[in-house]
Amino acid sequence: MALLNFKKREKTAAPANGQLEAFLQGYSIEVMPRTAEKVENFRDLLPTGTRVYIAHIEGTPIEEMVATAKRLATDGYPVMPHFPARIIKDKATLTDWIARYQGEAGVDQGLLLAGGVTEPHGDFDSSMQLLESGEFDRAGFKRLHVAGHPEGNKDIDPKGGMQNVMDALRWKQKFNETTDAEMALATQFAFDAKPIIKWADDLAAAGITLPIHIGIAGPAKLQTLIKFAIACGVGPSLKVLQKRAMDVTKLLLPYEPNDVLKELAAHKAANPDFNIEKVHFFPLGGIKTNATWAIENGGDAGKPANVS
Repeated sequence: MALLNFKKREKTAAPANGQLEAFLQGYSIEVMPRTAEKVENFRDLLPTGTRVYIAHIEGTPIEEMVATAKRLATDGYPVMPHFPARIIKDKATLTDWIARYQGEAGVDQGLLLAGGVTEPHGDFDSSMQLLESGEFDRAGFKRLHVAGHPEGNKDIDPKGGMQNVMDALRWKQKFNETTDAEMALATQFAFDAKPIIKWADDLAAAGITLPIHIGIAGPAKLQTLIKFAIACGVGPSLKVLQKRAMDVTKLLLPYEPNDVLKELAAHKAANPDFNIEKVHFFPLGGIKTNATWAIENGGDAGKPANVS
């Protein structure tokens, strides 16, 4: 029902503002095999060249992941599958996954992360171990993304703070000097621009210059976003959703990321060296809903491939 209500809104012919359109250029989006199956034609929704991440959830067979990658690649989209360290049994499994993705879908980029599993299934525990394996460089991967956490990560820093997260980022920054692949940080989603801006500035001050692809939650029911935010450990910016939930006039309306994106876009326009390079959408309310929002608000940045 939320999707139907969202679609009934009057479409906007132009972006909310030029800054937002510029900020959304080259945005990426995340799918899973089961959510991708619901999309009849990605070219009706996503701009040409949109990078599509494929999330690998524990229990998803590699065959389903590769089939989704092949479909998207056939439609002309660059594909970036997740490589979650803790569900990859050993180096042989990692090599097999890479070979399957390359052989069947022409994949040459990946998001390396620990994965949302407490106990490793085998030899790998972190994205750093995946990088150290050398398998991605041997396979000639052109782009490797690693996780960023603007509001910290209790899995990495159980007592709070950012010490372990920052140490890991310094390691990855150093690794960036040794690989031929282009690297970037793909971050967890957040809802408030101010903590994001401070985090990005703190990284720059610490000498961490990896480009940031900032995670943004796409339009969704407020209850859905709060559930995902709590599950994913979103920090201070969760207050944005909690405050909205207190407003009866907004409680039943779908959340949209206009405010956080406009503020980030304005900051980027005023500070061209600001290290956020791209926007990465988590379509928590559905891929079609997210794409429709980008079409209505992003001007040329949101124009689907099949629209002339």
